[in-house]
Amino acid sequence: MTSRRGFAYLGRLMNRERADLWCERGILGLVLAILVFGPLAIGATEPLEFLVLQGLTLGVMLLWAVRLWLKERPQFFWPPICWAAAAFAICAIGRYLTSDIEYVARQELIRVLVYAFLFFAVLNNLHRQETTQIIGYTVIFLAMGIALYAVYQFLSGSDRVWRFFKPYPHRGSGTFISPNNLAGFLEMLAPLALAYTLTGRGKHVTKVLLGYASLVILAGIAVTLSRGGWVATGVALLLFFGVLIFHRTYRLPSILVLAILVGIGLYFVPRSLLFATRARDAVADGKEGGNMRYALWGPAIRLWEENPCWGVGPAHFDFRFRAFRPEAVQMRPERVHNDYLNTLTDWGLVGTAIVAAAWVCLGFGVVKTWKFVRGTPSELGGKKSSNKFAFVLGASLGLVALLCHSFVDFNMHVPANAILAVVLMALLSGHLRFATERYWLRAGAVGKTLASAVLAAGLVYLGRQEWRGAFETLWRRRAAKAPHFSPAQIDCLKKAFAFEPQNHETAFAIGEAYRVESREGDANYLELANQAMDWLGRSIQLNHWNDSSYLLYGWCLDWVGRHADSPAYFERAAQLDPNGYFTIANIGVHYVDLEDYAAAKPCFERSIRLQWKDNIIAESYLQIVNRKLLEAATNGPALQIDPPAH
Repeated sequence: MTSRRGFAYLGRLMNRERADLWCERGILGLVLAILVFGPLAIGATEPLEFLVLQGLTLGVMLLWAVRLWLKERPQFFWPPICWAAAAFAICAIGRYLTSDIEYVARQELIRVLVYAFLFFAVLNNLHRQETTQIIGYTVIFLAMGIALYAVYQFLSGSDRVWRFFKPYPHRGSGTFISPNNLAGFLEMLAPLALAYTLTGRGKHVTKVLLGYASLVILAGIAVTLSRGGWVATGVALLLFFGVLIFHRTYRLPSILVLAILVGIGLYFVPRSLLFATRARDAVADGKEGGNMRYALWGPAIRLWEENPCWGVGPAHFDFRFRAFRPEAVQMRPERVHNDYLNTLTDWGLVGTAIVAAAWVCLGFGVVKTWKFVRGTPSELGGKKSSNKFAFVLGASLGLVALLCHSFVDFNMHVPANAILAVVLMALLSGHLRFATERYWLRAGAVGKTLASAVLAAGLVYLGRQEWRGAFETLWRRRAAKAPHFSPAQIDCLKKAFAFEPQNHETAFAIGEAYRVESREGDANYLELANQAMDWLGRSIQLNHWNDSSYLLYGWCLDWVGRHADSPAYFERAAQLDPNGYFTIANIGVHYVDLEDYAAAKPCFERSIRLQWKDNIIAESYLQIVNRKLLEAATNGPALQIDPPAH
């Protein structure tokens, strides 16, 4: 009887172990899908593409929860960086609850939670050396393919990324829209590919393929013409070869590879006008994408000074920036073009300190791991430590490159790049187990229950957001395909708003559509104008920092003859964006509606000074205003010109 029970118990145990193994493989497959899909889907910067990553992450969380209960005595690996990661997730939740613009703060919170859950899942489920190598090889050869696409774009002059148009002529961007984002992706993997080539363990064919991938990735970085990417990659490579030159086993191969790379650079760079021009313009004044980004740093600091401890709110810079807009910057920046300042502005000193603590913990972890994976100079070519050494060396220097590039770009706000960095950080942190066993925590019933509760809460919250976001995105995409400002488009937008009633942009789009319909002069124009004001009012309630909502609301008031009520809305728009050419031009239109041409004229003139190209409203109305003023001065007949639509 006892023997039968023993065999039954052994059978159940084997079944649990088999199921656990398949769950682990499932987590690996989902993580690989995330790492591959994100870069191929233009960096997952669009809502639908990120929803795919979010859904895959939910699958990872579910399988991890199952693994917790398949194991009788599960363990958690909890190095110091985990405290910082958990603290930032908690900080993000708290900051979201106190933010001015709920919708944009929630979208940023969702990203933070996805990254946090992925970090912990990779750290605690994918710590086998074979798994690390599979992930490393996958992203390296993915980067090689994307880099080849970038080289093709550069040589052919293609302005397409899949079905999208990229506004960066003669620059390779691969499967990203921005070449700078491609450079950020590739620079994290170039040192890793070189490390596996020179120090990793593998067959000769594999080494040849890895070496080829390394060259292609470096060529991809070159054709992005991203100066930040060039500098960041250069710093990483100098450190990379500097480390290997001090080791006898790899000294000669590393010197040869370095000489080859330097020779290729010296041959091609002087012969390429584009390379030379980009290098000369590195500090050129007034160049968009060059020093233009530096003009964003001053407003970012002024915004941070409003709330030094907690910042202005997650992802709030894009809307709050306009009140501090320099006259030379008329674009919509979205981010600060400096991840350090962006973090400081959005999250304040508290959030920035937590992020900095995470990187410091990672750095100390790499230093502590180094001697255990490096081996002695005589052992560096041995089979036991070379792959560990290759990954720690390559991944850590890839992250150094990202940190360097972050001074002039916002790659950590591109989901595909952020997820790659998070996975590399998790795998690097996992190598601490070779240095010490002190970070393993055995989870009893309480620990399993608590971890399961956290995963369940994450699954419920992120799952609900996935559901709402999917239907909102579906109806907004249908609205984009419908005729502009048509009843069909309004209907689609209203259905999107029903699923996501906090999205101020949807409310604004509905109000704009009703405003345009009212302007067409239908018999029910007054009713349409009132509906436009109703939706624009909702947009203002959801985001009271958006100057465009106030402008259009004021226009509607003028349109229905409520001229006494409209000035307050135009004044508020001017306060929110005092140096915006579009805002100033629309204030000029307001004065035209009031027939105050003397007040309208300086508005249009200033708008044209701020944006002299493609400023149709200001240019057209200025001609009308000049004619009206000339007529008033000479008592001559008026030239009948209908004002253009706006």
